[in-house]
Amino acid sequence: MMDVLGSTFDDTLFSETKDRVGSSLSSYEAKLCEPEWFCHSSALETDDSLEQQKVYKFRGDLAARRAKYQQALHSYSSCLELLPVSNLTIRRDVLEAMARCFAKLGRKEQALDCVDLLSKEATNTYHLTSLLLLQVSISRHFDNIRSQMSSLQQLCSLLPFNPWHWNSLGHLCLQLLERDDILGLKCKSGETEVQQCEEEEEEADLNKDRIWLKACMSFIRTRLLLKILQQQQSSFVLQRSLRVLQTSGEALQLLRPEEATLQSLTEVMSEDLILEKMRTDFQDGELLVNMCVQNFRERWWSKLLLTGILTSDGPEFNKMKKTSAS
Repeated sequence: MMDVLGSTFDDTLFSETKDRVGSSLSSYEAKLCEPEWFCHSSALETDDSLEQQKVYKFRGDLAARRAKYQQALHSYSSCLELLPVSNLTIRRDVLEAMARCFAKLGRKEQALDCVDLLSKEATNTYHLTSLLLLQVSISRHFDNIRSQMSSLQQLCSLLPFNPWHWNSLGHLCLQLLERDDILGLKCKSGETEVQQCEEEEEEADLNKDRIWLKACMSFIRTRLLLKILQQQQSSFVLQRSLRVLQTSGEALQLLRPEEATLQSLTEVMSEDLILEKMRTDFQDGELLVNMCVQNFRERWWSKLLLTGILTSDGPEFNKMKKTSAS
């Protein structure tokens, strides 16, 4: 008989031996819990610290879902006090939930304090991605345009092959193009020269011409990525991709880039979209100490300078049409 890997067994497995000792399995009964059992006062009548953590965590989650954010904070804080330092997963989950509750209550400083704690404990790309998404959410809640734009650009740099972050960046730019209060941001007095330079760069990025270009880039990148990914998609996932493809196309029609600009942007934004490169260029869960991520300006603006779409001496664009919104 041909010996195929994995198709043969050791005969001793089926032989009876006197040395084999039989053991009776103890009976097992699954624990049955009533709905919202953790809300009962008796749920905390235990000395088991782990069980108490679960109770407070579940109470906080339920209160947050019911928009009782102050009540949720009380439960989350109690849970956090019981958590051991080594339980980083639940600690990060609780801190993120607390940050969202503080934001809902309008307590910006406390929300940012939680974000700061999370940033100090971030060790891999999963942590950083969750942190940036949290910053986007808080910035949107407090209408902090700079922070929201910065976080979305960092997400696009960290996960350059994720179409949803590009799509979010594009829609943020569309919203900004309809606003009249994004220009004229000035540096604060008393800042260092480096801080002033950073402020000036951010101010330049909030120029409507640059926002227009960034919107075009984002929707083009979104469409390119979705067309690649939809070959592996089906069911509701494919339907979602097709809907976003349609809305991205409609957004580009609204932005009305000239054909030459559209072609140049497509070449720049598709330059790294090679399947082999996409598989190896980024690894989920990679340790941050091993990563070297180019920031948005280095990775994308520098390429646009080479195409001539973006001039090096300012935010003016060659042969660019502005949107009707501007």
